[in-house]
Amino acid sequence: MRARTPITTLLVSLTLLLAGCSGGGDAADDGRVTLRFQSLAWQEESVQANKELVREWNATHPDVRVEYVQGSWDSVHDQLLTSFEGGEAPDIIHDASDDLADFAYGGYLADLTDLLPERLKSDIPQRSWETVTFGDGVYGVPFLQEPRVLIANAALLEESGVRVPTPEDPWSWAEFRQVTKRLSGDGRHGVAWPLKEPVSATLNLSLSTGGQLFHRGADGKVTVRFEEGDQVVPRTVHDQVNTDHSASATTLGSGGSDTLPGFFAGKYAMVPLGFAYRQQIEQQAPDGFDWQVLPAPAGADGLTQGVSPQTLSIAEDSRHKEEAAAFVDFLLQPDNMVRLALGDWMLPTGTRALEHPALRTPEHGWATGTALAEHLRSAPAQSVRGYPEWKDKVATPALQEYYSGAIGMEELHERLEEDGNLVLARYQR
Repeated sequence: MRARTPITTLLVSLTLLLAGCSGGGDAADDGRVTLRFQSLAWQEESVQANKELVREWNATHPDVRVEYVQGSWDSVHDQLLTSFEGGEAPDIIHDASDDLADFAYGGYLADLTDLLPERLKSDIPQRSWETVTFGDGVYGVPFLQEPRVLIANAALLEESGVRVPTPEDPWSWAEFRQVTKRLSGDGRHGVAWPLKEPVSATLNLSLSTGGQLFHRGADGKVTVRFEEGDQVVPRTVHDQVNTDHSASATTLGSGGSDTLPGFFAGKYAMVPLGFAYRQQIEQQAPDGFDWQVLPAPAGADGLTQGVSPQTLSIAEDSRHKEEAAAFVDFLLQPDNMVRLALGDWMLPTGTRALEHPALRTPEHGWATGTALAEHLRSAPAQSVRGYPEWKDKVATPALQEYYSGAIGMEELHERLEEDGNLVLARYQR
């Protein structure tokens, strides 16, 4: 073997030095560890809550400093993939459970099974842990979740004389269709469905009617079967738009925020939205506008619906996984989880946090949302390889065309199953 020249030795030394300076979880010369926590909080209250908790940690843990890094939901997947491949991933990663599969199977995320304290494991129900379990490992901590609810114009609801549903006595999907007909007229629609992204809303709400759509066989392979339980929700929306004219056709291509001006103006009596939209409604509603939160309709499986909780993960490349896990445990202490939930206007997953009085007040519909927590389940597509392609290339255009009336149920059935299974088969060879 050739002897190293002075230049070679210098280059090797520089390489080692640079390697020691890159990646997450650096240790300073004084032995202090610095962890990078990338947060996707974006609402003012949420960002404030996250930054306050980081400051509190740093004040009481002088040997392990956490650095707050601001991320964005709009670009997080591509940004994380680039940082993983470049060896520059943050130590603690804020994301959503439906974005974790590729990172977990790709070896980018640490298996948290033996890193998390028993307190945290037992406080979060198993149904929530299922959203972050891929294969035999756990690759995130689910900590915030958001049921889909109906936001209603309280005055219009009262004037109509319809029965007001509660979590204990919700509307059925058939009753919901009849109610939207009664609430329509005089230039007003009973409901506005913002379905720019129709797939997750359709699949998650279809759990209430027994829909599964994705079925895993004994060989572990997943196939699509669009059965009777899967058809109730899409048929209801289709018929409200195209038969009853109780739902606005123009909002089908809209996002949730796009429907709010029309909702405030009385053009729609109700809008199905994620629970966190309440903050935007409270901030933007005109003076005197009275709104209320109602549970989504129930089916054969009651109020069950799918969710993809927000998560905290640890990068596999982090050199200080135990310290990162300790910070996650601190961040998700019951009182701290409540602070994060209030900041994001969402529900915590932790059972102790859910008991907090601030989350059980009727004001702003908190009590209604909290009552739905026990009915939330893992979204149907959480662990399906090839789901993103199936959603983009097959399900989204098919559902959009069906909801608009361009195709019927028979063609929707054929495209979701036949075209869908061709896509999934490529990921399961």
